[in-house]
Amino acid sequence: MKHDNTEALNLLKTSKGQIEAIIRMTEEERYCVDVSNQITAAINLLKKANLVILKNHIHTCVLHSFEEGTQVEKLEEVIDVLKHYMK
Repeated sequence: MKHDNTEALNLLKTSKGQIEAIIRMTEEERYCVDVSNQITAAINLLKKANLVILKNHIHTCVLHSFEEGTQVEKLEEVIDVLKHYMK
């Protein structure tokens, strides 16, 4: 199944830019709290990208698995991902 990854890619590219900025801030010995705030922002972007990817997976691969009769396997995959996400 084809996914529309545009939104996820934009989020990942934005987080990449933030991480590069965080590295520069750390190298420049910027104020620790400012660096920490930027790290939190990057983490939030990565979480949002992950959610978009999972949403796309559910709307394509999981939905398709119901047509093929492999839905239990696909649902277990999503549950396993959610277990890691909730840690």
